[in-house]
Amino acid sequence: MDFRISEQQEILRRTVREFAEAEIRPHVMAWDEAQHFPSELMPRLGALGLMGIQIPEDYGGAGMSAVDYCICIEELARVDPSVALSVAAHNGLCTAHLFMFGSEAQKRRYVEGLARGEQVGAWGLTEPQAGSDAGAIQTRAAREAGGWVIDGSKAFTTHGRVGDVMVAMAVTDRAAGRHGISAFVVERGTPGMASGRKENKLGMRASDTSEVVFDHCRVGDGQLLGREGEGFHDAMRVLDAGRIGIAALAVGLAQGAHEAALAYAKQRQQFGRPISSFQAVQWKLADDATAIEAARLLTYRAAALQDAGAPRTTRESAMAKLFASEAAVRAAENGVQIHGGYGFVKDYPAEKFFRDVKLTTIGEGTSEIQRLVIARELLV
Repeated sequence: MDFRISEQQEILRRTVREFAEAEIRPHVMAWDEAQHFPSELMPRLGALGLMGIQIPEDYGGAGMSAVDYCICIEELARVDPSVALSVAAHNGLCTAHLFMFGSEAQKRRYVEGLARGEQVGAWGLTEPQAGSDAGAIQTRAAREAGGWVIDGSKAFTTHGRVGDVMVAMAVTDRAAGRHGISAFVVERGTPGMASGRKENKLGMRASDTSEVVFDHCRVGDGQLLGREGEGFHDAMRVLDAGRIGIAALAVGLAQGAHEAALAYAKQRQQFGRPISSFQAVQWKLADDATAIEAARLLTYRAAALQDAGAPRTTRESAMAKLFASEAAVRAAENGVQIHGGYGFVKDYPAEKFFRDVKLTTIGEGTSEIQRLVIARELLV
């Protein structure tokens, strides 16, 4: 087994890191304070291939591998997890769902623009009463001549206010349970579709999270995505791959928090010497470095299996997401602790990493859900 990434992947890492340092880092706190979604950054991300990372070049994407995708998300999250979250949701949820299950006409109509960064994608599954129990969604789509009428709402939707194209799940046959849920593509500006409340979040505040409301929203037959009744099943397959992206985000966030703590520990003097010389600090740094490497390997393994054509990576994706997110929480907490009082103020990056990190144990399936998924895979 060769755990080394290729020379080309090292170049990719450096390229994304240099972009993040130059184009994102100077604005991190301003975007966070203003809860500003950096729409001005999207074309530049698109030009770098980061809005269609795994989409083939024929459809406007960069044609990279799943491991490449992890490297890209990781490097963005190392500087600003908010931007990484938006890129991951755009790539791994909306665009991926359209590419995996869309018709050729839908791919040509939507995927190309999304992959080039000309449009921003949103993905709607979660509802106020359907979070971990995603199969309990209430949004419904009723047939009418030539199409469907959608009624309901989606909660905690990444890009709910700024997305140009949204994939939304809705019940088309209540009696069929989860086999009666279908997916639809809805364009911003469609009558009956409106943005609701923008969430005032603890962290990742530059990534838009909003409610989306459907009130007698009419879409044509061509907006059904995939087969009728297969929307929930398709969404679970999308989440399998999407969790690899969130694991990579957690790895990158942990790396950023660790590097900030390491640099601070080397320069901060107490009792006449750097605090990095004290064992209590050294052990925190050592534990975090070890956990980050372990999380990275779990994440790359899941991605490598996807690249190898594995039909399912459910267990591996859940393991990577669970371990990486919880390791990131510890790294961010240790970063604040090592910074001491300075970790509690916004002059240092430790405070923002600490606020941002909690979402990694919640988004795209909580840690509790990941444990249920892993146990189910073990016990079949």
